[in-house]
Amino acid sequence: MKKSLIGFGVAGVVAVALLAGCGSGNDMAGMQHGSTTTPPSSTAEQDGHNEQDVKFAQDMIGHHQQALDMAAMVPGKSTNPKVTDLAKRIAAAQDPEIKTMTEWLTEWGAAPASTSMPGMDHGSGHGSMPGMMTAEEMAKLNGATGAEFDRMWLDMMIKHHQGAVEMAKTEQEKGASADAKKLAQDIIAAQQAEITEMQALLK
Repeated sequence: MKKSLIGFGVAGVVAVALLAGCGSGNDMAGMQHGSTTTPPSSTAEQDGHNEQDVKFAQDMIGHHQQALDMAAMVPGKSTNPKVTDLAKRIAAAQDPEIKTMTEWLTEWGAAPASTSMPGMDHGSGHGSMPGMMTAEEMAKLNGATGAEFDRMWLDMMIKHHQGAVEMAKTEQEKGASADAKKLAQDIIAAQQAEITEMQALLK
């Protein structure tokens, strides 16, 4: 009788151990299953940006660089203090934006936009961007002086700004980066105001 009880006790312990083992195995399986049910985030989602953000930064850097080249022509050519002041403000606003967007591209592991092209060559490399001046237009502007230069510069910069606003609106619609979309909004607000100012100067 004692042997039977002992045998029953041993069998019970083994059964409990087996059940415990199965339970822990199920727990582990459940944990492993849980760890794989959530799909991994894409790189874009993790970094908070998408392809549109990269394109916006790359293109806007080149776009801004041409605006800086146009602004750099003003001293010594313009006879209008208001045009000279506006050119200084455009350069002061857009140069830091170029640096910010360049930093984004580095963080995103994207190729930086080329900003090393001389001003006369910008138009040939960015024909697909709205508002960009051709190399011929830049050369013609560089050859003008006085009132003719002021009129031509204002006409071209209005067109240039309108192109930047169009690009910024596309970024707001299709971009994913909160920072890039905020910059796009800032560009729209600032350049729309400058377009109004330049249209008044032309009159």
